[in-house]
Amino acid sequence: MNKPPHTRDFSRECAAAILAFSGHLWYNMHMENSNFNQSVSNVTHGRGYVYLLQYHIVWCTKYRKQVFQDGLEEEVKAFLKKTAESIDIKIDAMEVMPDHIHLLVRCKPQCRLSDAIKILKGNIARWLFLKHPELKAALWGGHLWNPSYFVVTVSDRNTEQVRDYILEQTC
Repeated sequence: MNKPPHTRDFSRECAAAILAFSGHLWYNMHMENSNFNQSVSNVTHGRGYVYLLQYHIVWCTKYRKQVFQDGLEEEVKAFLKKTAESIDIKIDAMEVMPDHIHLLVRCKPQCRLSDAIKILKGNIARWLFLKHPELKAALWGGHLWNPSYFVVTVSDRNTEQVRDYILEQTC
């Protein structure tokens, strides 16, 4: 059967429309309570974007030398909070151990995390060496930090786990 070229196959078009509508209907019925539609309470709204960027950051002293002891850890925490605030980073959890630091932070998409970590490490070292010059003499080569660091993204689903892990760190 040859159909003229201008003849439309309405049965095929109707079937496609019904299939599209039923797919839309199924999606609305079943995806209502899915993970995709759950609202996240701590997202930040910017101009034209919505974000929640969280990172778990760890860095160590050079040769894991135990530097932060005898009340020095509280001073470092206070200085870290002030420095992070100045570069627009929010610290959600922090623990200063004798030889390393754990942070759970939130930042804007415009923040270059590697630069922020460099600023945090550099400012702490400079501040500590000025305030406690005896530390520089106790460190081999006068360097406070190991040049490397650890960073992992933290999803909204496991923020509490990471926060608890950081806060439960003890000497």
